[in-house]
Amino acid sequence: MKNPEIIVIGSGIGGLCCAGLLAKAEKKVLILEAHSKPGGAAHSFKKNGYKFESGPSLWSGIGSWPTTNPLGQVLKALNQKVEIIKYQDWGVQIPEGDYTIGVGDKVFIEQIRSISGRDAIKEWENFIKVIKPIGVAANAIPLLAINSNKETIFQLIKRRKKLLKNLKSFKYLGGAFGKLVDDHLQDPFLRNWVDLLCFLISGLTKEETNAAAMATLLDDWFKPNAYLEYPKGGSESVVNALLRGIYSYGGELKLNSKVNQIIVKNNKAIGIELENGEKILSNHIVCNADIWNTIELLPKDVAKIWSTDRKNIPKCKSFLHIHLGFKAEGLKNIPLHSIWVDNWSKGITTDRNVVVLSIPSTLDPTMAPANKHILHGYTPANEPWEKWENLKIGSEEYIKTKEERCSIFWKPIKKIIPDIEERIEIKMLGTPLTHQRFLNTKNGTYGPALSAEDELFPGNNCPIKNLLLCGSSTFPGIGIPPVAASGARTAIKILGPRFQRNLINELGI
Repeated sequence: MKNPEIIVIGSGIGGLCCAGLLAKAEKKVLILEAHSKPGGAAHSFKKNGYKFESGPSLWSGIGSWPTTNPLGQVLKALNQKVEIIKYQDWGVQIPEGDYTIGVGDKVFIEQIRSISGRDAIKEWENFIKVIKPIGVAANAIPLLAINSNKETIFQLIKRRKKLLKNLKSFKYLGGAFGKLVDDHLQDPFLRNWVDLLCFLISGLTKEETNAAAMATLLDDWFKPNAYLEYPKGGSESVVNALLRGIYSYGGELKLNSKVNQIIVKNNKAIGIELENGEKILSNHIVCNADIWNTIELLPKDVAKIWSTDRKNIPKCKSFLHIHLGFKAEGLKNIPLHSIWVDNWSKGITTDRNVVVLSIPSTLDPTMAPANKHILHGYTPANEPWEKWENLKIGSEEYIKTKEERCSIFWKPIKKIIPDIEERIEIKMLGTPLTHQRFLNTKNGTYGPALSAEDELFPGNNCPIKNLLLCGSSTFPGIGIPPVAASGARTAIKILGPRFQRNLINELGI
């Protein structure tokens, strides 16, 4: 594309949502992606007929309408649909035993009964009653309607009756979830379970996770007839749907195009320089990279105070990964997801204390060859970077450390498939170095470790004119719905309040 009006650096979900809305508004948008695959953490890759997932495994609100999920709203705005497979349950291996737990009010109530008894059920039912109005309050004004412009004021006035009705719940929206848990849950299992859900969503404990995000999630997951969604074909299907929308409005994507520097002149971003030396000028730059990588793209003498402050934001820990392709003959009732916790008392963020397993081919046979399965296992943001930063990929010490650290996966896997080692056709192990290399995240981090008790995530502005940010380093934060919202909000920032109002009216949200 010659003379793009806007360059988006990075094709993660946030960058794609931003580019999609910009293209919809007839802006000339060029997305530059360093990797050979689009999607950031949501990309898939193929090997010997197996399609492996690199990142997210829990999806909801992308295949139904209406939805409060900003990603689902952007897909609707781009006239794109994702075929989904509905499911409710996942397996858990916890110190209390092995169970099937999932979404929906009745399923979870029965598991509480078997684990903790009737008193715990009453606690949980009361907790959900408290949570529901907070979730309603959080959804009273959609994230796509919140921005630092006059349209946000109009939307607040327009929705005043609903806002006033839930006024008492608004005091919880800016704080951490832990206070609500402490006030309403005493049962050890329920407290641990909620802490686990917080960690899986945000990479942080319940004392640090945003109350509005968790109230929305719990209200959605534990209402009658709730279900989760698996996108048929994996996360690649979501990425492809966003790209179809972008292409339909004339936007473009260039892969294998690593940005080496954002060109700044007189404190104004005017373009980028690629690693190969090519320079591309534009009116606006949107950076979907994490904040630490973004700072490294800027000239060192630009916005020093801002850069120093942002660079010092603490990071969530990283990940270990395992990818398996294996024979499926004779296997029955294999869960799509399994969550394993070794010891609650260690703390939910302790390294190698939690493992998440996903076997999507149990629901979607297109993910693997006939009579085969794929498995993606990961430790959710609990692997310390310090154990890896001085190792070199391919070295004897690296290989030895990788095998030893990834051995944590075998216990939960063998509980599901005892003879897994005899079935394996493909085995790949990943480390924080792998995570950093393929997802281009600094130190392989999940994102900023910002406690909701202290502050919200930073906005999409920076001191450099015509440079805006989106993704997991910006408000609303980490996770698929938040990064989609951040991308949409950044597009709206560029396009202005009229586009925002038209979009809200078009979507009917």
